[in-house]
Amino acid sequence: MKGLIAKKVGMTQVFDESGNLTPVTVIRVEPNTVVATKTKETCGYDAVVLGVDDMKSNKANKAYAGIFPENVSPKRTLKEFRDFEKEVKVGDSVGLELFNESRFLDVTATSKGKGFQGVMKRWGFHGGRATHGSKFHREPGGTGNCTTPGHCFKNTKLPGRMGFRRVTVQNLKIVKIDPELNVILVRGAVPGNKDCTLIVKSAVKK
Repeated sequence: MKGLIAKKVGMTQVFDESGNLTPVTVIRVEPNTVVATKTKETCGYDAVVLGVDDMKSNKANKAYAGIFPENVSPKRTLKEFRDFEKEVKVGDSVGLELFNESRFLDVTATSKGKGFQGVMKRWGFHGGRATHGSKFHREPGGTGNCTTPGHCFKNTKLPGRMGFRRVTVQNLKIVKIDPELNVILVRGAVPGNKDCTLIVKSAVKK
């Protein structure tokens, strides 16, 4: 498994040699610093803890700053990656070169929050007739089941909070890697707002 912490810049489009347009998402990958390593002897599994975004010394309390070694400054964002393929040591820097041999990525992020939404937006219900007098336009409809069984079934699709959840988009094709700008262009959309934190990993299924 290969993975890094990244940020979503936004979307754009690129053209190939034949003139075909491809919508892409721009992902900025700043160098990730190895904060800690875990082994089967110490923790029962192999893992690497990566961190990005340096913090000011007066912003980190003693409890948080104490988890960082002397040669690593406190980081705002930490993420643990299990079964890391590359051999690294504490203090090393890992960047885009990790994905030079990869063709597809899995990207994880927190999706945009939509707030409390009705069934038409949240679940794609068609709704009722829009004509005058129908009195049934955007409602979910009846959910009861008469005397038998006499209650509503679990997992019925109803209005509720939409979005703002952890989402993973798999098998995004890498269109281009630019080591000078520290960005990756992947085909398609990525969950989350602009400048949100992403977890970028090599594709599991490809």
